[in-house]
Amino acid sequence: MADARIFEDLKRDHDRHRDLLARIAETSGDGEERRTLFEKFRVDVSAHAAAEEESLYAAMLATPDLRDDARHSVSEHKEVDDYLGELADTDMSSSGWLTRFKEMRHRYEHHIDEEEEEMFPAAAEDLSQREEDRIAKLFEQRKPAETRRAEATESGDDRA
Repeated sequence: MADARIFEDLKRDHDRHRDLLARIAETSGDGEERRTLFEKFRVDVSAHAAAEEESLYAAMLATPDLRDDARHSVSEHKEVDDYLGELADTDMSSSGWLTRFKEMRHRYEHHIDEEEEEMFPAAAEDLSQREEDRIAKLFEQRKPAETRRAEATESGDDRA
């Protein structure tokens, strides 16, 4: 089922992201706490998305029954990345920042719920245990490198 190591790794990241989003939502204005939490979220979600695309999504794209789900999720990653860039370019004390943040939070939480409830179980059905293990290892190798890459970029500079 969808409790293989790769899905556990991804779900653990999702839970951390949900927590960060909730904590950011409790902040106000252009304060140090909001800036710090937003940057932590930006770096982690950017690294997570890149490593997930390089590992799980790459395998799903190679599997005809999973290809559409992977393409859909890649487009949602791009959407969230665009939101992150917009947020980085907007004054954090403005009402516009909070409005865009709430939109991004809603879209991201929808994305990860969809992954956990639909995509992970579908992938678990189609991928062998050996393939899931390979994907987990690749994700775990890529995530630290992607984290370093995201940390080295300014907020908003990682947009395609």
